[in-house]
Amino acid sequence: QVQLVESGGGLVQAGGSLRLSCAVSGRILSINVMGWYRQAPGKQRELVASIISGGSTSYADSVEGRFTISRDNAKNTVYLQMNSLKPEDTAVYYCSANLISTAFVRRDYWGQGTQVTVSS
Repeated sequence: QVQLVESGGGLVQAGGSLRLSCAVSGRILSINVMGWYRQAPGKQRELVASIISGGSTSYADSVEGRFTISRDNAKNTVYLQMNSLKPEDTAVYYCSANLISTAFVRRDYWGQGTQVTVSS
């Protein structure tokens, strides 16, 4: 069984910063891509940032230059540092991991989501 546990969401004023963390645990052989998605009320879930095992990253245009994704492979943890937050960043943020379990099955796993609210 695999679990993704997120932390770090909350309420912050525009211009402020938050850091999200997501720890992956369970029967894991290897983790390929880790990422953060978000879903605002009435909108579709969108990819915010992703990072592969080698460290290469990609970002949505809307967060480029403000958000930084990183990972600690030894801890199976991915982070999202969010700076210069805007009210439009308000959403539920979800962690995802594409990994191979000890059953030799590759699939995507998701966290439960953490609320980020940015006040103007």
